[in-house]
Amino acid sequence: MKRIVVFLVLLSISSASVVLAQGVLSGGQVHGNFQTDMQYYTDDEVLGINDSTLNGRRVGLNGFLDLTYTNRNFSAGMRYEAYLSPMLGFDPKYEGHGIPYYYARYNSKYADVTVGNFYEQFGNGLIFRTYQEWNLGYDNSLNGLRVTLRPYQGITLKGVVGTQRYYWEKYRDGNRGVVRGGDVEFYLNDIFKGLQGKKTHIILGGSVVSKYEKVTSKTTVINDSIFEYNLPANVAAFAGRLNISRSGFIFLTEYAYKMNNPSQYNNYVYRPGQALFSSLSYSTKGLGVVLSMKRVDNMSFKSKMTEDENMLDINFVPPLTKMHHYSHPTMYPYATQLNGEYSFQGDVVYTIPRRSKLGGKYGMNISVNYAVVYDIDKQPLGEGITIGQTGTLGYNSDFFKFGGNLFFQDFNVKVTKKFSKKWKGVFTYLNLVYDKDVIEGHHNEYGKVYANIGVLDVIYKITPRHSLRTEYQMLFTKQDRGDWATLTLEYNIAPKFFVSVMDEYNYGNPKEEEQTHYFNVAAGYIMDATRVALSFGRQKEGLLCVGGVCRQVPAATGVTLTITSSF
Repeated sequence: MKRIVVFLVLLSISSASVVLAQGVLSGGQVHGNFQTDMQYYTDDEVLGINDSTLNGRRVGLNGFLDLTYTNRNFSAGMRYEAYLSPMLGFDPKYEGHGIPYYYARYNSKYADVTVGNFYEQFGNGLIFRTYQEWNLGYDNSLNGLRVTLRPYQGITLKGVVGTQRYYWEKYRDGNRGVVRGGDVEFYLNDIFKGLQGKKTHIILGGSVVSKYEKVTSKTTVINDSIFEYNLPANVAAFAGRLNISRSGFIFLTEYAYKMNNPSQYNNYVYRPGQALFSSLSYSTKGLGVVLSMKRVDNMSFKSKMTEDENMLDINFVPPLTKMHHYSHPTMYPYATQLNGEYSFQGDVVYTIPRRSKLGGKYGMNISVNYAVVYDIDKQPLGEGITIGQTGTLGYNSDFFKFGGNLFFQDFNVKVTKKFSKKWKGVFTYLNLVYDKDVIEGHHNEYGKVYANIGVLDVIYKITPRHSLRTEYQMLFTKQDRGDWATLTLEYNIAPKFFVSVMDEYNYGNPKEEEQTHYFNVAAGYIMDATRVALSFGRQKEGLLCVGGVCRQVPAATGVTLTITSSF
């Protein structure tokens, strides 16, 4: 009799689940996208690559499938990932496969609730931002709960709590910190009737984020004496921001303060962290101007104090430098120095009108950009205490004073000109100063790199569907690996097919045996929402950066297959 009752109960629950599922699934839609990157590595005597240096791993594969289900106010999703094994340059800790990202979400007029994994940002991200960058192998998503409330017109409240992704490692026994945070934003023009319809728009916002981490004992030896660190279990950060816009002008600023947060990244100093970001922009027809500044002081904020690589970042402080897309400028990308930097950037974009003397029949676009980054002022705390000495407040610093070390400088000019219906050209010049030791984390091995770079990119439209693109780049420097020259030819049959050949030649390398050609042959085909690309060639060693987050890319030779699709 008991078995019959249990059976009937289970049958009732099952039937109810089916009915509920039918109700939820009725009228719903499923969307998704996937990407597969696979490389087959070959021996290359010139680059010193063989079976031994590859550790026998001839194939690297990174892939994901992202699925999202939506039905009215409800949505749910998951992402399957596979690294079998990770491609060269990706952390070996990624090896494996599974579903690291999944969530359910309900979004209505007044409330938005997410359970599971999510990406979120407070303000400009100075104290909180979670995001993913697939090509970098970067993912700091939060697994937990997010609640967004809109109780009144113009007011948005957010709250988050959870733990961050760390490769495939599950959260257990406090193996990393718990992140908690809240954010509030006020759109004053929507809140106050007297401001509605005004030309000036004002937005105020504020955030607080804290992490709790199980503290373990840690000691250090100074002058033959053993000292134990008093490490905080809770670390909080606060931020306030302002955004004002009127008639083409936009001013925004955000200030962040982080309580003392000794960690591996800052050599366990107890100095509080600060960050200030400000930007003033103006845009009108044919003209855009942006001026911005940023000061960062001890703003590394991770959910695990012993982590000193790119993972488990709670916040994100973007670099104030221009993102370049041509290969030679990307050889020297800048990454924000969270332990201290002072940066400024100015950007002007001007469109010369059509049928003017300079613009000609089709007009011309000119972009001028200048960015510079210095160290912040750092002075010893006292006699006998070195700057950044572990277990101390680290150093004294005048907020408005620059340090004496130039980290990075980039002056660049880009001119885009259409000459006729068939010819179009892009001309770019860059002058760079790049402190290789500071930016890449070396110890006085390389010094600064001074480089001049020129790029000529010309497109010839043979027919409305057929075009030939020729790209020629030159890089001149007496430091690092010396001068480079690159030639690229790309033939396109729009919108389905392309084929290209490229040769990057390091002809000026001071080591004659390393004056190498880095050749590459590629082809791609597009079928509706699916793109397939196949290439063979050499990959030069260096940094790959997106938005100031970088990973080291080793030299390699082989075949690369990339398939992307969405539905």
